[in-house]
Amino acid sequence: MQRIKTDLLVIGAGSGGLSVAAGASQMGADVVLLEGHEMGGDCLNFGCVPSKALIASAKAAHGQAHAAVFGVANQSPQVDYGAAMRHVREVIDRIAPVDSQERFEGLGVRVIREYGRFISKTEVQAGDHVITARRIVLATGSSPLVPPIPGLDKVPYLTNETLFDLREKPGHLLIIGAGPIGLEMAQAHVRLGCPVTVIEADRALAREDPEAVALILDQLRGEGVEIVEQTMAAQVRDNGGAIEVVSAEGRIFAGTHLLVAAGRKANTDRLNLEAAGIETTGSGIRTDAGLRTTNRRVYAIGDVAGGMQFTHVAGYHAGIVIRSALFGFPSKSTSVHIPRSIYTDPELAQVGVTEAEARDRHGDRVEIVRFDYHHNDRAIAERRTEGFIKVMVIRGRPIGATIVGHQAGEHVGLWSLALANNLKMSQIAAMVSPYPTYGEVNKRAAGAYFSPRLFENQTVKRVVRLVQRWLP
Repeated sequence: MQRIKTDLLVIGAGSGGLSVAAGASQMGADVVLLEGHEMGGDCLNFGCVPSKALIASAKAAHGQAHAAVFGVANQSPQVDYGAAMRHVREVIDRIAPVDSQERFEGLGVRVIREYGRFISKTEVQAGDHVITARRIVLATGSSPLVPPIPGLDKVPYLTNETLFDLREKPGHLLIIGAGPIGLEMAQAHVRLGCPVTVIEADRALAREDPEAVALILDQLRGEGVEIVEQTMAAQVRDNGGAIEVVSAEGRIFAGTHLLVAAGRKANTDRLNLEAAGIETTGSGIRTDAGLRTTNRRVYAIGDVAGGMQFTHVAGYHAGIVIRSALFGFPSKSTSVHIPRSIYTDPELAQVGVTEAEARDRHGDRVEIVRFDYHHNDRAIAERRTEGFIKVMVIRGRPIGATIVGHQAGEHVGLWSLALANNLKMSQIAAMVSPYPTYGEVNKRAAGAYFSPRLFENQTVKRVVRLVQRWLP
């Protein structure tokens, strides 16, 4: 065994682990990084990057078939599914050097391509290395959750980790789970010419604003996606080469391929956490507000910490750990300003509380202001008028924003900034957006907060009339 002593040991080379390793090394710390699978983690190889690349292919196909409204003849898209998946691979390959072992070794990080497991509270074994570190960061991410459906282990099924290996278009894609992954891939595949059926035990996108979800579901169903809600998959079976999903009520859904998109689970199995005295919860590793585990030398960040499972959260966590582990500064995480986006078309983005959550917490004290896309001139010009922005406000400050519509994920960042800095609606209203842009919906939403205060206020009208009497 080769023994290594280091300032910082990072286990997992996904987005969070890479951010910690790069930042710490460039600021002078001695860093060891462990990765037993792919550099770049789930986001680069199986998640955010490939899914958005496939969505881009699907949008191109959809655009060809719906161009007549712009004076361009509709064309039936000639989809080469294998070529679309090669496009996905090319996108991954283009980004991969940024996350590569070579780049990080160039930054001074010692990269060991092995999984790590605790052998004591202060030691981690990785292959034939035993590493002792002043601080350890667990950034092992998450994996697809495969529910214990009878028969599922007896048929071939896909997850996000295997879907992008396909080269032949599915004849009929069945999807278990109507969360973000399930619906994004459902729309992408139906636009690429695949019949798609989505089976969901609860409501589709159950945690999101129901009005926004309804708009998305209407769009997907209009494009041909069959979405079956409140239907539990009770059995999966092979019927002469066809895959069948049987519901608890006995309804049968048949297809050629099955994608399981029923959630995620934290990657903790390989870590031997008991040896380190690290406790877990039902969703991941137990941490405090500073992301420390029950072993004070060890932090957990990103998906494995059991909170919001997004790449940008892992990056945010990385900054908190760097401040704490490298400089000793007290630093705490919060989810108040963390946005989330669903990349269907139209998109759905959320930051802070939803309307239902705001009303539950604040009752009648919350004000809901709204602006609809069909009043936005750029949306009218591009015929993308479906959607709205809804902002939840308490005493003049936003506490949440819901945006559904074209480029919603691009617009929600402004409201994350507002929540992070406790900005007032007046400060949002003072912003000037170029005309015509979709970004004007944010300013107009702030304007909707002030409109009744200015234009329906009798005191304001009396003051204006009085001033006009005295002005020369």
